[in-house]
Amino acid sequence: MESREIAEYRRERPRWIPGVFETTFDGGVTTMRGVCAARYEGGPRVAHGGWTAAMMDELLGTCSNAEGSLSVTGTLTITYVRPVPIERDLVCTAWVEGQEGRRRRVRGEIRLASTGALLAGAEGIFVETRQDHFGRHEAWLAGQEGESAEAHRGA
Repeated sequence: MESREIAEYRRERPRWIPGVFETTFDGGVTTMRGVCAARYEGGPRVAHGGWTAAMMDELLGTCSNAEGSLSVTGTLTITYVRPVPIERDLVCTAWVEGQEGRRRRVRGEIRLASTGALLAGAEGIFVETRQDHFGRHEAWLAGQEGESAEAHRGA
């Protein structure tokens, strides 16, 4: 059961996807289709590696959260196979490989839509949050800055 705070966050949070991607869910597989926009160019006509990492984090996280419980990135390992071209159709897929307690092992890949060529792969551990996850973080951060959690939230 989600806390009210997490449920509100999930409803109001805009999806952060580095580009315009259509997302579908089918049989435990999350698929995102779209292009890397030219503004994310890192080298001549190719995406910046940070774009690829951010895309993988969003893809694997979306897959992990598809079951309905909020999880956060614990680890994320990216394998860069080939440069990701900008302004070309991409197909990004992810699936959960297993779960131990609150930790989900998720894998994913980015492929060139026209040929299916593998461009990048990723694996990560995503940890289901507890209801007090964000509250504990706010309290910790406020302690780091010498203020109360309420003052940090603007309450």
